[in-house]
Amino acid sequence: MDLQSKLAILADAAKYDASCASSGTDKRHSVGGRGIGSTEGMGICHSYAPDGRCISLLKILLTNHCQYDCLYCVNRSSSNVPRARFRTDELVQLTLDFYRRNCIEGLFLSSGIIKSPDFTMEQVVEVARSLREDHDFRGYIHLKTIPDASEELLARAGRYADRLSINIEMPTTEGLKALAPEKDDLAIKRSMARLRLHIDDGKEAAKPVPIRVLPGARPRPAKAPRFAPAGQSTQMIVGADATDDQHILATSAQLYGSYRLRRVYYSAFSPIPDASRGLPLQAPPLMREHRLYQADWLMRFYGFAHDEIVPRGQGLLRLDVDPKLAWALAHREQFPVDLNTAPRELLLRVPGLGVKAIDRLLQSRRVRRLRADDLPRLHVPLKKVLPFVLVDGHRPSGDPVLPTPAAAPPRALPVQASLFA
Repeated sequence: MDLQSKLAILADAAKYDASCASSGTDKRHSVGGRGIGSTEGMGICHSYAPDGRCISLLKILLTNHCQYDCLYCVNRSSSNVPRARFRTDELVQLTLDFYRRNCIEGLFLSSGIIKSPDFTMEQVVEVARSLREDHDFRGYIHLKTIPDASEELLARAGRYADRLSINIEMPTTEGLKALAPEKDDLAIKRSMARLRLHIDDGKEAAKPVPIRVLPGARPRPAKAPRFAPAGQSTQMIVGADATDDQHILATSAQLYGSYRLRRVYYSAFSPIPDASRGLPLQAPPLMREHRLYQADWLMRFYGFAHDEIVPRGQGLLRLDVDPKLAWALAHREQFPVDLNTAPRELLLRVPGLGVKAIDRLLQSRRVRRLRADDLPRLHVPLKKVLPFVLVDGHRPSGDPVLPTPAAAPPRALPVQASLFA
């Protein structure tokens, strides 16, 4: 099989993975003629998720052969899709060629499992090693790791990759057993725990050491080797089973707390060709995935607990309003909030107020009391915020009113573009 055919098959097979944002790593560049690549530039090439989202990495599989038969996966062993496999040197050269043509900013590499988890992981690590050591590649590398791979291979992967990820696959253990019985929930979490230890050790070792000039002091220790500076992430499929949003957010909170993940990605289930009867015939609404990302943001940056975001007695997030507004409307007794006296924790709960806007409000009110006229200058969205706050010159007239969305013209359903049409 020629390289073009392999690229067509394996790039198309990788489009179902959404967990490849290239953020959070340390800054590197090739200024001065050293090496090739940079992690400082913006996205150049575009990979597309099934729902049309644009992702700027060379997102590809090493192979789509797989010995597992996960029902939701297009590359499962019982699938009749065309199969292909790159040699490691082919994939290294392909990455360098795309980069030199200014087409990509980095590599996202995943793989089906062939022969054994260790054999597959060794091939994946070899691609990253060759890019870093043989070609001095300084661009972004995200490796999808194999849960059952040995600890030594995971440690090697962290030396070369900016980010490592292990897919938790399903929000619950029961869902994983039903749809991917060959995968082990405990093995996935065990690998996450190992990565967390390596990442924590790497951060601890990378802390600056004060220069010692006292006579007889030990020499300054060598710089510690890097280990996945962009941390680890995971992805779970939404809508392939009956798990509701409350349980999905509970799982995310547990993963963030236990393994210090940088991100949990939510991938709305996409119906695949020749799907199993155990899967739904239709994809869940993409708005559900969007609301989960908003709720995830509230947990990570706004101090919300996972069990207070989903309305009580309901398992699903509201699709008509964002989770923060939904919480405010369900807790009207907390409002209006006085912008001149409220603590930061309460300001974070006001719909329309973001973290940066709150920082500007807190800095401004140290000088004098805030007035309603000050809010536009502080880039506060008045339409969203004023129904929920008190400020000099403004008092809301009554209960916050749910905004009525303007009638939108019907739109055609998005269609995934073909990569090589």
